[in-house]
Amino acid sequence: MDAKRTDGRTKIAVVTGAGSGIGRAVAVELLRTGWSVALAGRRAGTLEETAALAADAAAGRAAGGGTEDGTGTAGEGGAVGEALAVRTDVSRPQDVSALFAATVGRFGRVDLLFNNAGTFGPGGVPVEELPYEAWRHVVDTNLNGAFLCAQAAYRQMKEQQPQGGRIINNGSVSAHTPRPLSVAYTTTKHALTGLTKSLSLDGRPYRIAVGQIDIGNAATDMTRRMRTGALQANGETAPEPVMDVADVARTVRHMAELPLEANVQFATVLATAMPYVGRG
Repeated sequence: MDAKRTDGRTKIAVVTGAGSGIGRAVAVELLRTGWSVALAGRRAGTLEETAALAADAAAGRAAGGGTEDGTGTAGEGGAVGEALAVRTDVSRPQDVSALFAATVGRFGRVDLLFNNAGTFGPGGVPVEELPYEAWRHVVDTNLNGAFLCAQAAYRQMKEQQPQGGRIINNGSVSAHTPRPLSVAYTTTKHALTGLTKSLSLDGRPYRIAVGQIDIGNAATDMTRRMRTGALQANGETAPEPVMDVADVARTVRHMAELPLEANVQFATVLATAMPYVGRG
């Protein structure tokens, strides 16, 4: 598995939410191993920071003779892939269209979409007190944004030659089991599973492979509160274990670099001791 297609050309990825958290970690992992990546996010400055981090990682690991874990090299000859930063609000159809137009204009095609942009919304708010505007913001970002990006990727992958590509949706363990007081986030993550299944079925004739990664407690700014105390189903507040976000990034790259004849339909990656199995 590598960052080259069968015709020897560099693979092209679009990563949404690439300015922080899981999106940044995945973008850096792809870039440092030779992929060219369109970095999508709302803040141009954080996207440029992601590109710089990838260049630093590739340079450092190439100097050390390979990756941190010894499983490969940092691209060919240590060269980082090319990054393209595109300021994007995934809830806006015109922004998504511009993102994919810019990607194809620069790189010629799209081999991978990591559909990652998302928001938890206001945490700890009871259902009866959740403002409609807050509900709508979470739905627009997590679900409508995911659909818009998947639709744009699907259109491109269907028409390009060689035909096909891969979409990996970022679900959550909340796509299976909710946390207390998370109605908007949990609803959108359950819906994302339906989107993944439907896209996977409809993409078969066009060599479009669609899978989903469900993540639990990766160490990012979004999960910082887990370490100090998170509300549990029994009403208590307790700290929860977290895992290195780099482990998530390596899992996404493994899924991304499979041949299109193979697909990880669903993968769950979580902090080993987090209270998920049996939650509630």
